[in-house]
Amino acid sequence: MTLKEILAFEFLGNTIADYSWLFGAMLFAFIFQKYISRYLSNVLYRSVRKYVQEISREELFHLIYKPLRLTIHLLVIYLATTHIEFPDEWNLAPVEKFGLKMFLQRTYLLILIISITWIFLRLVDFAGLVMMKKAEKTESKQDDQIVLFLREILKILVVGFSFFIILGVVFKLDIGAIIAGLGVGGLALALAAKESLENLLASFTIFADKPFVVGDLVQVGSIIGTVEKVGFRSTRIRTLEKSYLTLPNKKMVDAELDNLSLRTFRRARYKIGVVYQTSQEQLLAIVKDIQQYIDEHPRTNQEGKVRFVEFGDSSLEIMIEYFVDTMDWLVFLDVKQEINLKIMEIVKKHGSDFAYPTTTVYLQPDK
Repeated sequence: MTLKEILAFEFLGNTIADYSWLFGAMLFAFIFQKYISRYLSNVLYRSVRKYVQEISREELFHLIYKPLRLTIHLLVIYLATTHIEFPDEWNLAPVEKFGLKMFLQRTYLLILIISITWIFLRLVDFAGLVMMKKAEKTESKQDDQIVLFLREILKILVVGFSFFIILGVVFKLDIGAIIAGLGVGGLALALAAKESLENLLASFTIFADKPFVVGDLVQVGSIIGTVEKVGFRSTRIRTLEKSYLTLPNKKMVDAELDNLSLRTFRRARYKIGVVYQTSQEQLLAIVKDIQQYIDEHPRTNQEGKVRFVEFGDSSLEIMIEYFVDTMDWLVFLDVKQEINLKIMEIVKKHGSDFAYPTTTVYLQPDK
């Protein structure tokens, strides 16, 4: 039997040549998928190179490689299967009617649209990466915040557009009628998505009013942390405990928010107790020396207050309050430690000591 006869041999309604074309095309795609993907990404990169000098070719390639590889496989499968027919004896329903052919066609279209959507989402990520690199060169944090917000909006638009394409192309629905129906059901949709709409409006309020930007240290209720991302629905905060907290934007707007980054000083306020054996002269000298040291310290302002405030159960209470000109928590702790050590020295220098809780029991002798 010659090669021509072998290739012409039919099996399940198709020749060996048809099957060879199918498997050969799939094998070609499997072997050369990476090279084709890299070539296409290089073509795309060259077309936008003058706008994306901060980003390398490899970053673009790694972003779009997986979705591009899937799309290439799908296109090759489509081209290869044009030579394959279902056997007539299977008596399958045509592609316009419900059956195996319709199922395979619509499943293929669904996966193809999803893969193309995936590519566009990765391109949005790439554009966001380019804009973020440019935003990092500016001193303002506002543009960093806007880039993240715009990236999320673009992704939502891409997914929404793809969703309508799927409804129209895959499920053969009337998109015009669906959009018109949204007007009728808009009120019900708004009520169902009330919380999401409130968060969306709150996100616009954050951008317009600018109570904080990415990188600010904020306190919302009992939560303290650094803002890492302001999104379409929520704000992400890295707390002091290094946990990653997600708060709805509505809460960020409605709750009392303290932007700690806008403070010029950190406040320290606490009390120390000295023993009751301390004389009035000693107490006044201790207060005076602590006040003088805090006023003259290079990291504090002139608003510190040191006062003898009350008689405690087992000590004479001295209130100490001062402000350190830093927002760095570690610097603040270092300054506070330095001042505390000096307070210990001053108390000892004036012949007094720190008190601790004591109880004195007086026993009255029996008569």
